[in-house]
Amino acid sequence: MSSSSSTMNEEPNALSVVNQLRDLAADPLNRRAIVQDQGCLPGLILFMDHPNPPVVHSALLALRYLAECRANREKMKGELGMMLSLQNVIQKTTTPGETKLLASEIYDILQSSNMADGDSFNEMNSRRRKAQFFLGTTNKRAKTVVLHIDGLDDTALASAIASTKVMKAQQVVKSESGEEMLVPFQDMVVEVEQNTELPDYLPEDESPTKEQDKAVSRVGSHPEGGASWLSTAANFLSRSFYW
Repeated sequence: MSSSSSTMNEEPNALSVVNQLRDLAADPLNRRAIVQDQGCLPGLILFMDHPNPPVVHSALLALRYLAECRANREKMKGELGMMLSLQNVIQKTTTPGETKLLASEIYDILQSSNMADGDSFNEMNSRRRKAQFFLGTTNKRAKTVVLHIDGLDDTALASAIASTKVMKAQQVVKSESGEEMLVPFQDMVVEVEQNTELPDYLPEDESPTKEQDKAVSRVGSHPEGGASWLSTAANFLSRSFYW
């Protein structure tokens, strides 16, 4: 008689507790705190195995509210017994249909949380790889990039710079002591073919700001043998390309 009385008292207590958690989880402001609490989430997992169907259904409602917060999903999925208990509710033949649907919905939300994070991570990596087409850093405001151009000859580049009549080419050479010095490039008389298909230059107020003492290097050049660096080639290239 006494054992029957205690059993009747336990179930209303369990239902009362889980209903309180469900009502708290219904408020979005409480959802992070409930998941971070050391006892609430494990308690809801235990309630999913309760023999009283209303207790199980109320626990699932609370978990559904908590899963609406994206920041909670990773911790909920990793909580000991969470995914297994949801599977048990779904597979149990005595589980009511509405309760099964609720458990399946929560399971799918938590299961797909890692996939969504992985897709976002892959998309971010793809964008980073596309952004590495140019060497060095780019400044969108200045519209200046640094390029390595395979097969570009120093003489042809210096002649092209001289043909602009607004820039002068210099080369960087190392002295015997190892110090770098700027030496004016000799005037070239090489005929440079004019490309008449290029569009007009951008207006001056939108043109890149001139930067002094900038240089680019030929691919494959080495410090030995007085390999040259052209200090104004970056400005020339930035004037020749349009974005």
